[in-house]
Amino acid sequence: MSDNCAIAERLFRAFADGDAETARELLGEDFRGTQNGGPPMDRDTLLKFAAAFRSVVQGYRYDNATCSVTETGFVEEHDVCGTLPDQSEVRIPACVVAEVQDGRITSIREYLDTARAAGVMKALGRP
Repeated sequence: MSDNCAIAERLFRAFADGDAETARELLGEDFRGTQNGGPPMDRDTLLKFAAAFRSVVQGYRYDNATCSVTETGFVEEHDVCGTLPDQSEVRIPACVVAEVQDGRITSIREYLDTARAAGVMKALGRP
């Protein structure tokens, strides 16, 4: 496994485990991220979103991860999985394109199936 895929594995494990400290260490200070081309998020905004997501999804985990190294980072495909408070199952296919510099992730562009994420967004009180 390459260093960049190891960084991806550590980041997604930290999100699933609720380990904000490790996630913060892996994300650069000037980090910028987007989901489906939406408004940019800084590091703190992403960490808050990950914590909120984890608060409504029991058994939050990433399944079927496939990571590929790029010249400047990594691309990872995975399923975001868990169970919502109404006991419905969550399985959201996602693709993450990331840039890595000096061992820290500087940007993430995440693309996911919004129809499959609708239950999570409802549980979070978002449209």
